[in-house]
Amino acid sequence: MSSYLLRRLLYMVLILAAASLFIFALYALMPGDFVSGNLRLSAERKAELREIFGLNKPLLERYGTWMNQALHGNFGFSLAQQKPVVTLFNEYVWNSFLLAIVSTFFTWLIAVIIGVISAYKQYSIFDTLVMIFIFAAMSIPSFFIGLFLIKVLAVDLKWLPPGGMTTTGSNATGIAYIREVLDHMILPVVVMTLLGVDSLTRYFRSNMLDVIRQEYIRTARAKGLKERVILYRHALRNALLPAITLVGFELPGLFGGSLIIEKIFNWPGIGQLYMQSFTVRDYPLLMGFTMFIAILTVIGTLISDMLYRVADPRIKL
Repeated sequence: MSSYLLRRLLYMVLILAAASLFIFALYALMPGDFVSGNLRLSAERKAELREIFGLNKPLLERYGTWMNQALHGNFGFSLAQQKPVVTLFNEYVWNSFLLAIVSTFFTWLIAVIIGVISAYKQYSIFDTLVMIFIFAAMSIPSFFIGLFLIKVLAVDLKWLPPGGMTTTGSNATGIAYIREVLDHMILPVVVMTLLGVDSLTRYFRSNMLDVIRQEYIRTARAKGLKERVILYRHALRNALLPAITLVGFELPGLFGGSLIIEKIFNWPGIGQLYMQSFTVRDYPLLMGFTMFIAILTVIGTLISDMLYRVADPRIKL
């Protein structure tokens, strides 16, 4: 176990080093930047800012400076927001995490339950309705679903707020603030759950169909075990093994934000900030966020490999 973790950590360091060079070169070699694209600045002010932020230095020297700062937990300074990148992460990423963790919980819960029942009752009316709903949800764009729910539930029926994280001008604190945030979360969480549950349900359904045809399932039924025990204790545990791979990719998704959903519902998350940074070419923030996602990805893959061992002791690391 220890030798395996040491090897994986070494691979992670090498991968992140290569990723950092690629990310920095990708943004640094793009034409233009925040200073040159700001039409309100004079030529003298632009030259002064490029000197202050080191934008006129050679590429490798800038990369070395950026990496040295990143190793000390400093991903640079956002030129557009006039704040350190890490400070912006702390302000926005937890809002995205709140949406993502709640929607992910409901997505996996619903997908597992429906996927198991649909596989057990293959070709039944329930299975047919589930497949129709899945293909319908996959064919409708997320922005249409979001705008439709806003129109019906927020504008027409006035049951829920149309967007934002809190009511404009609200000074609520304590329990009142929590309730206010929960009310504003309902619509984006519903949309994110609908978008994620369709493909994940198909995934669990296909895995369960493969597992329940195995010989050991027939043996368990021949021994007289209850169908519920067979499905959830024996079949589901083995059907979850391929899904563990998806867990590793959920980690960057939890902190990466949903670009479209946050924009539609005006949710102050990292995804919306990321899109705003693109429009003004705020490359320090873009580089820092992309590197942050790369770190979460390699950590997520390591967690997936470890979970394989936990779920199935036969698997050797």
